[in-house]
Amino acid sequence: MIKPFVYGALIGILGGLMGLGGAEFRLPVLTFIFDFTTLHAVIINLIVSWVTVIASLLFRWESWIAIEPYWHIVLTLLSGSLIGASMGASLASRIDEQKLDRIVAVLLGIIALIMITETLTRFDPLGFNTVLMIFLGFGSGIIIGLFSSMLGVAGGELIIPTIALLYGVDIKIAGTLSLMISFPTIIVGLYRYRKREPFAIVKPNLSFIGSMASGSILGAWAGKSMLGWLSSSHLQIFLALILSLSAIKLYKKGMQ
Repeated sequence: MIKPFVYGALIGILGGLMGLGGAEFRLPVLTFIFDFTTLHAVIINLIVSWVTVIASLLFRWESWIAIEPYWHIVLTLLSGSLIGASMGASLASRIDEQKLDRIVAVLLGIIALIMITETLTRFDPLGFNTVLMIFLGFGSGIIIGLFSSMLGVAGGELIIPTIALLYGVDIKIAGTLSLMISFPTIIVGLYRYRKREPFAIVKPNLSFIGSMASGSILGAWAGKSMLGWLSSSHLQIFLALILSLSAIKLYKKGMQ
């Protein structure tokens, strides 16, 4: 399957250039280009995101040692994100398709807003006390898990600024920590979806998923190699605008 491979590669390149997995752009492609229903697109996106996260972790193996002092951050956010992922998958499976379209559209719009804010804002740590940071980290994790399982994304666009703001961790290290958090969060989301009827979409589309995942991995590697060729901040604003248009289109679809 050439078409899903090409789209996966293009999305992977864009994600690699911005330090993200690109899953937030994959979802509109799955719904509007390949005509999957929103829930089916979320499930497929979640699987491709999981494969991409594994590859990204392998690409960053040299930085694994550097994260040793930050395991408490991973565990704090992860404790919330696992709960959020379970809640999000259950909610998405129960509500009707039109309402899901509207909810996903709003979440995509929020992601677009966050992307623009990230570009225009310098992340200075908030400097809260330890107890408050634990509660904020846990609460942030729940929100991250909800976004992950309802959009089928790894959640890096939320996890990285959260880590930078709450804990003052360097962005590069935050990227690796983000992958560590995303990996089990996606597994929980997939496990919850696996118990639901819509998960049946996976088996007849295994070749499609494999092709798009392969393209995404290749694209992510290429995008990372191309860092410095383009202004990631300008690219992020441009893609956020595209994401906003996709959100509007999906919301209108949910109102029909």
